[in-house]
Amino acid sequence: MIHRLRSAVRRTYRRAVDLSHPARSPLGSAVVNCVVYADGVRQEDCRSAEEALRRVRRGHGGDGFVWIGLHEPDEKEFAGLAELFELHPLAVEDAVHAHQRPKMEQYDDVLFSVFKTVRYVEHEELTATSEVVDTGELMAFTGPDFVITVRHGGHGSLGPLREALETAPEQLAKGPSAVLHAIADHVVDDYLAVADAVQDDIEAIETAVFSEQTDRGDAGRIYQLKRELLELKRAVTPLGRPLQRLAAEPLPIVAPEIRAYFRDVVDHLARVSEQVASFDALLDSILQAHLAQVTVAQNEDMRKITAWAAIVAVPTMVCGVYGMNFEHMPELRWTYGYPVVMGVMALACFVIHRGFRRNGWL
Repeated sequence: MIHRLRSAVRRTYRRAVDLSHPARSPLGSAVVNCVVYADGVRQEDCRSAEEALRRVRRGHGGDGFVWIGLHEPDEKEFAGLAELFELHPLAVEDAVHAHQRPKMEQYDDVLFSVFKTVRYVEHEELTATSEVVDTGELMAFTGPDFVITVRHGGHGSLGPLREALETAPEQLAKGPSAVLHAIADHVVDDYLAVADAVQDDIEAIETAVFSEQTDRGDAGRIYQLKRELLELKRAVTPLGRPLQRLAAEPLPIVAPEIRAYFRDVVDHLARVSEQVASFDALLDSILQAHLAQVTVAQNEDMRKITAWAAIVAVPTMVCGVYGMNFEHMPELRWTYGYPVVMGVMALACFVIHRGFRRNGWL
């Protein structure tokens, strides 16, 4: 009940989706938005990336920048932007084809950053085939006067993030590095939310495993959750070193006052990394405990089977002796022979059964 209530609360307070749609963008099918910012204030929308860059470099004297957002562009759609902003071909290839590890690379005066986005997949009950963590990718090209974000996957929209930044012009006025920090903080906050949701699933499994009615199919659910946790680990762990660089190294693209903000993101990422590591260890312990319970249950079943086999062996042995059809056997012609033998077998079975019950075998 508590797990379902938490799931309902998460659905209620889910972040708003980005309502920008490629069909309404005159910049191309993959371009979600193209905005110029001057002194942290959003300017009029641009009809082309060339116009946006020209307005930044001529009209604002280096105090502004352009932020272009794209969603799953192909090589043809991205080629014009790559040439206009002089992006490195290797970074462009990574941004188009995706499937990259979280990383940060510097090409002259441009930083290329890769983040893994994650989303918790809501489900009523965890099964052996449930999808728990859905991953995507987010790339960011950060230059002196531009930010280009490339998103892959059906989640991780930056629309709400852009709106939140526009309500804090003093932060946007610090330049493209402020946007890079906001993206990193946004991604890591999603890690925290997903980790908290996964913790609910782990607690539900732990309760089920240690309940009186243990389901022997719990091993499949535990293993599936470990697989999904591995997806989260692949997103979280490699991001530590790039964020450390952003927080500690004096990179020309990162404003000095922004570096302190990256240290805060590093702390949050460290917390998620510790959570993921502890979840993995806890699931190992739960799996071992479950297997131990299954082994104990199997041993108890074998003891019961063995005990009943021993009980049945007594009448089987007596009946086997009297079934040999010899003429000269004791009590064959005695009137009370049959009931006496039956009584002896019943008494022997009762005594053996009582002994097994006393020793906990039955």
